Amino acid sequence: MSLTIGVDIGGTKVGGGLVDEDGRILATALRPTPADDTAGVIRAVSEVVDELRGDHDIEAVGIGAAGWISSDRSTVMLAPNLSWRDEPLRDKVAAAVDLPVVVENDANVAIWGEHRFGAAKGFRSSVLYTVGTGIGGGIVVKDNLLRGTNGVAAEIGHMRSVPEGRECGCGRTGCLEQYASGRALTQAAREGAKADPDKARFLLKLAGGDPDAVTGKEITEAAGEGDEVALAAFDFIGYYLGNSAADLVQLIDPGVVIIAGGVVEAGDVLLDPIRKHYTEALAKRADLPVAEIQAATLGSKAGVIGAADLARQLT
Repeated sequence: MSLTIGVDIGGTKVGGGLVDEDGRILATALRPTPADDTAGVIRAVSEVVDELRGDHDIEAVGIGAAGWISSDRSTVMLAPNLSWRDEPLRDKVAAAVDLPVVVENDANVAIWGEHRFGAAKGFRSSVLYTVGTGIGGGIVVKDNLLRGTNGVAAEIGHMRSVPEGRECGCGRTGCLEQYASGRALTQAAREGAKADPDKARFLLKLAGGDPDAVTGKEITEAAGEGDEVALAAFDFIGYYLGNSAADLVQLIDPGVVIIAGGVVEAGDVLLDPIRKHYTEALAKRADLPVAEIQAATLGSKAGVIGAADLARQLT
């Protein structure tokens, strides 16, 4: 049996899994992510690997990390959540665990997991949006990750959706992330509740009457109960996600577009408006084949499974 270990380095936790060649997670391990402590993160990754390795014969370790990863999959060039700059993560972990190591962007390992074992299985080309606090992206074309010259392709969240729009942390304005992320959903709902409290009665009840206290979880619950402002907030981000997906379909012609991340837990409350605006944007292609919008199926496990499988493929 071929066994590899996948590790997902998040802002609050380092999670890992022992994964077989069929994408099955046989064991898991978890450590908190040390804040602003590079050596501590390396230690946490090493502990996760050692715990999972046990007496098993492990071929390699794959690591998914949020940020820009070098073209040779060795260095984290920039990871804002961990304050990393040009961090030689591959070599440090490899020295600590004495195994081959591959490092990749977290959205890339997620789409690779979905491509091999999840919602994109059977499609040679696919696009993935990770919709959470921000927006990440991954693209597979003809069974290969689209990484670009420098390893930092598929930054879908930082493609411009609104000319001269909202300022983004990346330094540009009008990025998709500012209009279609979980943060954008919350902003839209709060603004809607302030503008028309009568249409946000259920939402405001959940938030204790304070529009500024509205959370994503409450927006999802309120939308399920038909709250107009909550539904309008989902339609707002659905408009931008649907139109962005339509643009990428024109460019890449994937077999499927996958929506992943924390916000997708809202289910059809989110997916329906995305599909609606996506279909409207591609109305002139009604007689031509076009990718469907699907929810990710591997959930939070996609990163671990994808990282482990990439390590198997690349070492």
